[in-house]
Amino acid sequence: MRFSPTFLDDIRDRVPISNVIARRVNWDKRKTNVSRGDYWACCPFHGEKSPSFHCEDRKGRYHCFGCGVTGDHFRFLTELEGLSFPEAVQTIADMAGVPMPVADPQMEKREKERTSLLDVMEMATQFFQDQLQTANGARARAYLRDRGLTGRTIETFRLGFAPDSRNALKEFLAGKGVTKEQIEACGLVVHENVPVSYDRFRDRIMFPILSSREKVIAFGGRAMSPDAPAKYLNSNETELFHKGNVLYNFARARRAMQGANGEGTIIAVEGYMDVIALHQAGVANAVAPLGTALTENQLDLLWKMTSQPVLCFDGDGAGIRAANRAADLALPHLKPGRSVRFALLPDGKDPDDLVKHEGRAPFDKVMAQAKPLSEMLWDREARSGKFDTPEARAELEARLRQLVAVIADENVRRHYQQDMRDRLNSFFQPQFQNRGGGERRNFGGGNGGGSFRGQKGGAPAGPRTPVAASDRLARSGLVRGHQDNAALRECVLALTVINHPSLMLDDYDEIAAIDYDNRDLQKLWSAMLGAAAVVAGPHLTRDYLMECLDVAGFGPLLKNLDQQVRNARLWTATEAAAMEDAREGYRQALAFHKRAKDLRWQKIELERDIAQATEAGDDSEIDRLMRASQEVHFEALRLENQEAIIDGFGVLSGRVKGAASH
Repeated sequence: MRFSPTFLDDIRDRVPISNVIARRVNWDKRKTNVSRGDYWACCPFHGEKSPSFHCEDRKGRYHCFGCGVTGDHFRFLTELEGLSFPEAVQTIADMAGVPMPVADPQMEKREKERTSLLDVMEMATQFFQDQLQTANGARARAYLRDRGLTGRTIETFRLGFAPDSRNALKEFLAGKGVTKEQIEACGLVVHENVPVSYDRFRDRIMFPILSSREKVIAFGGRAMSPDAPAKYLNSNETELFHKGNVLYNFARARRAMQGANGEGTIIAVEGYMDVIALHQAGVANAVAPLGTALTENQLDLLWKMTSQPVLCFDGDGAGIRAANRAADLALPHLKPGRSVRFALLPDGKDPDDLVKHEGRAPFDKVMAQAKPLSEMLWDREARSGKFDTPEARAELEARLRQLVAVIADENVRRHYQQDMRDRLNSFFQPQFQNRGGGERRNFGGGNGGGSFRGQKGGAPAGPRTPVAASDRLARSGLVRGHQDNAALRECVLALTVINHPSLMLDDYDEIAAIDYDNRDLQKLWSAMLGAAAVVAGPHLTRDYLMECLDVAGFGPLLKNLDQQVRNARLWTATEAAAMEDAREGYRQALAFHKRAKDLRWQKIELERDIAQATEAGDDSEIDRLMRASQEVHFEALRLENQEAIIDGFGVLSGRVKGAASH
């Protein structure tokens, strides 16, 4: 029976090769590093007294430095245990808990079709590469040159150009004998709900996306026109391509890491250009998700290559939120020797910016300062408010306990619990006593009545909030951050755009960049932008977006958002509002949203500066910073009051579509 490469890869990936070999050898305890999946033993193929037989789970390979044997799971079983190849496959499949494929003519036919689709994708890649070198590709070549890419880098990553034509690729492939069904199956044309299919990628720089076997399975396209509805557009899901299961540059990065004498790691960055710029600067072990937040399957891919990948994010608000989402994603799946670290870039910089002018040194410095996951979680929670009451401290402790409880591995969970207890004990101690034993300055760290859980000693572990917000302000969307229910302003912003998607025709980049505090809205926005990127112009309708979001499971959230804005009588956010009113309501909500975020960041920065000034004993600087903090506090109140006044007129806002202006 012939087994498909997909099936063999799947069962190999599910079973660590050390589990297969351990049935016949005893691992050397001194040389073996279990946490890294690195094993040594005396070779089972020839007699020896010192261990020279080596296997690595990440590579799925073994090698003996004495007799030279090498191979994978199946070769070990066929050569050492004398099994036939089908018997070896059956053994690994049983260990993986995967049923053996049944001989099926339809399956064999599908595998052949899959192979033919890979041939079509290769033709498309060559077409795009050739187009980049034509007169039509001059602007694209200039763009890549301005981004600092060399001809060698362009060739290495096989970058290309899709001409601004509805039929150029389709006609090229048809001329090569490729059928209409094959072109559609590869996702190279838009063919559903349109009278005549047309090229999916037009006037875009093309980035081929490769499988782990280094076959082109999809494309990413970067728009050349600033008016394009989506700056980046990926292939749709196909037989070859499942976006959440693929990392850009996976195979090349894996080779680079394996060539680092076992000391390498994998760095996950945010975009194609980041990966390519880093490669050109000499950092070849970088990968990227495909325009979406990191998925569980992509995280598993990272862990198959290295025990502790580094997740690298921009240092701005959006980057920090993405890092926090990745932390929450990784937490349940931690195991001994399997974690992640986080590298946060300077605000306003991405990896491309860092290496463009000064080479890799600034980027290496950022990597050297990467934080472990435990520190990332602590920083997020400890900086989320003020903890000057027992209730607030208890809330922080409960929140940390709830976070750590999701870790499935009992041993790792126990160590995280201990780590968080130690941090809490240090954080909640009396601090900042004036020289001479006088008055104590407390900025949320306690009331001088002894340390949390009876511990003594320690240093401040984070910023303190010097000015207490009013009850109304603390409940508002301005300062509360992540909540179960989104702030009304954020509800208005999201629902207005979804109910009036034509807003994206004029303000797509600004809309795509909106950073929500509410986590549910973050997920909703990502799904909405993904749905909007598939269609353009008149095809982008409210009904289309609502259907896509409902299928994705956001129906209850949308219903809740609609109820909130209707209860507040903010009719500009509803479907019934006239376009001019909806646009005005959107711009007003966005202005409040941006100003609120600016004030929140000012507040955080002042808290940090006050903590530093207190440690230095600079009373004059503390007083200056306290005054500045009070100004930010009162500005937040003014903004909250202004927004409340405008919200109060919601009953008057919004014309019904087609009605005359008031």
